[in-house]
Amino acid sequence: MGDTVVRAVDALLLLSFGGPERPEDVMPFLENVTRGRGVPRERLDAVAEHYLHFGGVSPINALNRDIITAVEAELATAGLDLPVYFGNRNWHPMVEDTVARMAADGVGSALVFPTSAWGGYSGCLQYHEDIARARAAFGASAPELVKLRQYFDHPLLIEAFADAIRVARERLPVDQRAGARLVFTAHSVPVSADAAAGPPPDGGTLYSRQVAEAARLCTAATGFPDYDLVWQSRSGPPQVPWLEPDIVDHLDDLAAKGVEAVVVCPVGFVSDHLEVIWDLDNEAAQKAAELGMGFSRAATPGADPRFAKLVVELISEHLGDTEPRRLGGVPGYGCTRNGAPCAPGCCAANRRPSAGN
Repeated sequence: MGDTVVRAVDALLLLSFGGPERPEDVMPFLENVTRGRGVPRERLDAVAEHYLHFGGVSPINALNRDIITAVEAELATAGLDLPVYFGNRNWHPMVEDTVARMAADGVGSALVFPTSAWGGYSGCLQYHEDIARARAAFGASAPELVKLRQYFDHPLLIEAFADAIRVARERLPVDQRAGARLVFTAHSVPVSADAAAGPPPDGGTLYSRQVAEAARLCTAATGFPDYDLVWQSRSGPPQVPWLEPDIVDHLDDLAAKGVEAVVVCPVGFVSDHLEVIWDLDNEAAQKAAELGMGFSRAATPGADPRFAKLVVELISEHLGDTEPRRLGGVPGYGCTRNGAPCAPGCCAANRRPSAGN
C-alpha cells in the first residue's frame, strides 16, 4: 500500500538452525551441530538414522524459503523496500557466508529475524552468538545487525496456533473430539540451562515460563477446559536432568487415566523441523496407536499467512511505525545489536541442548 518507504535499515536476515538437504549432508551437518561438545559417534549415528528415515532431508530449509517468499510479499504490500537474506547456524547457507554476501551487496545495516520465538540459550543467546560470529568472520566493516525481539506471545502467533489446534481436533473421530486432551510440546533443555534462562534479576526459567504462557494463551483462545505441557527431543547423558515429562511417557500416563484421544500442539516450534516429524508424527503417534488412543497433531505456524505478517509487524514495530503487540505477562527480551546478550549474565550458565533439528 502506498509508495515504497526508504529506511535506514537496508535488509532483513532470516536466521535459522539449518538442516541437511541430501543424505551426504547428514553427518557433516550433525558434526556442525555438536562441534566442541564431545558427543559420541554412536549418538550421531543414531540421530543420523532419523534424517535418513526421511531420505536425508530435513524440511527446515525448504520451509524457511517458503517463509521468506511470504515475507517478501508482505514487505511489498507494506511498502517496505527490504531484500530478505537467509542464513543458518549449522548448514548452508551458513550465516557467515550470508553476511559476507550482504556486505558485498552494499548492506550497511539489517534486522535479524530468528526462527525461534523464545528466550534461553538455544532460543535466543545462541542466535546472538551466531550474529557476533558472522560479523567477526567478515571483519570490522561487517553490516550492523539488530536482532528482533522474542515473539512467543504475539497475537498473530497465538491465533495461528489456536486455529491449528481447532483443525487438529476436527480430524479426530467425532466421538473422540469432546473428550480429547490438549497437550503442548516444546524442545526440552537441561534443567540447569532453563534455570539460567533470561537476565539474572528475573530469576531464571524464562524459557519454560514463556512456553507455559504461550500454551496458556493458546488454550484460552481455543476453549479447551484444560491442557498439559510436556517436552520432547531431549538428548545427552541420562544423568543430566532435563525438563520433563517427555511426550511419549506422558501418553502412557494419560492412557492409564482413561484418556481416549489427544490433540498435540508443538507450540515450541515455528516449522516442522525433523524433530517434530520424528518425535511427534512418528514416535508419539506410534505410541498412541499402541495405546489405542486417538492422536492428532496441530500444524506449526510457519506456513500460515499470519506468520509472515508477524515478521513484517515486528519490523514495523522496530522502525517505530506500530506499537508492540503482546498478549502475555511473562517478560520478553531479545532485541540487541551486533550479537550483544540481552543483559549482563543473561543465559550464561547454559548447556547446549540438542544433537539435531
